[in-house]
Amino acid sequence: MKKTKLGLLLLSFIAVFAMVAGSFVPVAHAADEKVYEIGTDETFAPFEFQNKDGELVGIDMDILKAIAKDQDFKYKVKPLGFNAAVQALSSNQVDGVIAGMSITDERKQKFDFSDPYFESGVVMAIKKGDDAISSYKDLKGKKVAVKTGTEGYAFAEANKDKYGYTLVPFDDSASMYADVRTGNSAACFDDYPVLAYGVKQGNGLDIVTDKEKGNSYGFAVNIGQNQELLTKFNAGLANIKASGEYKKIVDTYIGSNEAQKSFWDILVESMPALLLGLWYTIKLTLISLVFAAILGLVFGFLKVSRNKFLRGIATVYVDIFRGIPLIVLAFFIYFGIPEAMGFKMDATVAAVITLSLNAGAYITEIIRGGIQAVDKGQMEAGRSLGLPYGKTMIKIILPQAVRVMIPSFINQFVITLKDTSIMSVIGLVELTQSGKIIIARTFESSTVWLIVAIMYLIVITALTKLSNVMERRVNND
Repeated sequence: MKKTKLGLLLLSFIAVFAMVAGSFVPVAHAADEKVYEIGTDETFAPFEFQNKDGELVGIDMDILKAIAKDQDFKYKVKPLGFNAAVQALSSNQVDGVIAGMSITDERKQKFDFSDPYFESGVVMAIKKGDDAISSYKDLKGKKVAVKTGTEGYAFAEANKDKYGYTLVPFDDSASMYADVRTGNSAACFDDYPVLAYGVKQGNGLDIVTDKEKGNSYGFAVNIGQNQELLTKFNAGLANIKASGEYKKIVDTYIGSNEAQKSFWDILVESMPALLLGLWYTIKLTLISLVFAAILGLVFGFLKVSRNKFLRGIATVYVDIFRGIPLIVLAFFIYFGIPEAMGFKMDATVAAVITLSLNAGAYITEIIRGGIQAVDKGQMEAGRSLGLPYGKTMIKIILPQAVRVMIPSFINQFVITLKDTSIMSVIGLVELTQSGKIIIARTFESSTVWLIVAIMYLIVITALTKLSNVMERRVNND
């Protein structure tokens, strides 16, 4: 019971910390012109993806831009990924979502949709040159790749028992296509315009079925909220369709075709975005570890305290934040707490809180282990000389404990650096997400992931060498 109360106390602390942090995020004041925040995907070409200059483009983005100009309103796009964008809308973190979102009866229970702006439909694609599969019947006993939350997923789910295949879900189209190219899955289902665009870009697949009648895409807001935005969207959509601008936008992307690029072309084109992602990864890691070190120091001392209650607090903190998966903690802090307490939080703030709490729990154990590794006689010697407990700890125990802690601290740095990749689920564009964005545009999975892996390897190897040098210097002092 005592641990449960302590756990609730810690979760309350997180909520207060998150609310205070969120209060520093700039938002439009009532006296200012309204700026709508619109959630979207960024790996769903041709509807939303980043071009080689890092600009978010696509059918959805151009339609939104044209409507905003026609209706004279301002907006800010938050690229989160499809699932995260929908969750952000549900938790009022954004005002609307445009992300190739199918209008379904289930979604109408939670969201108000605009007039349809695109008529879609599902098609099946296989690996280019694969003659073994030409219809749904050929999928019996095989695996089929699908993207979660899409119309293609719903169609595949509805027909899996009829045709006897199993589903392999992915969060983005590029990974789904790669799974088919490598032969892990026999086929994939996706929206026709998305697959048609990918085939034209050289994604290594062929479409082998006619388009199934599907749902329409719509712009979504929460039920009963932001009705003025929905009205403006509908009015602007009607105007750009009447003027011919809508057709021009769609033809620009569906009809595009690019030649495949060499490894070096992709390397040169992608490197600026990847280096920016790497810098953000390192910066996020460093900031998070500063706060994690503070938390670790506080709870580490509590862990070795002579007070049973204080040790209990530290134990609950470690148990909670080492026990909750990082992705769950990120969703809880970014979506759960703001929705429950009625405020908006910046994704970077949420990521720092998440990584700090997680790494802080591990650093707590590093500090506890380092302190307890020092011979108990050292503390007894200090106390026998008349030194207080705190001064003995700082002057005698900690300098010796640091020697033991250094390798573990560097190791935690490496772990946290790699954990930043999980923060892409709440819309942060670090190194891994930068790679996904490039793949969504180029469909060159193997090349881009090789480059990303080499960049991680270089940084982590450098950190390991630094750890070895620091350990030798400390031990030689």
